[in-house]
Amino acid sequence: MRQALHWLLLATLIGGGACSGAAPATVPAPVTAEPQTAGTLAQIYYWRARPGKLEEYSRYIREVAEPIDHEAQRAGAFLSVTTYLSRDTATAWTHMRVFILRDSIQLAALGPALDSAGIRLEPDSARRRARGEYAATLRNRLGAATVEVLR
Repeated sequence: MRQALHWLLLATLIGGGACSGAAPATVPAPVTAEPQTAGTLAQIYYWRARPGKLEEYSRYIREVAEPIDHEAQRAGAFLSVTTYLSRDTATAWTHMRVFILRDSIQLAALGPALDSAGIRLEPDSARRRARGEYAATLRNRLGAATVEVLR
């Protein structure tokens, strides 16, 4: 996708010479095409850090959740994930995590895939339970939404 945007920008810049009377240049197509990786669905999770826990919860996401996400992504659980942080006190959530999914099959398997990735990274069930209990002291889940990705 990035490569396609690069070529579009290049074509626009080169083609801009047409405004000055010069003949527009022809931009060659890229030699390799990128595989279709556009997601059709997004699973969004809304979280609110508990009072005084905003930075600690952000660190937890970086140090604990993101490695699990990367492991699940390597196993094909989803296409991408982005975490958004809102410091605006007018919003209900402080952290919004958006998982981009190829289709409803990935959507249905997302939860179990994340759980499996967590088990692979931390096989000790007592440590996983302690990790979950610690996370519960940092944030409250506000909800989730599944949305269609429009392009």
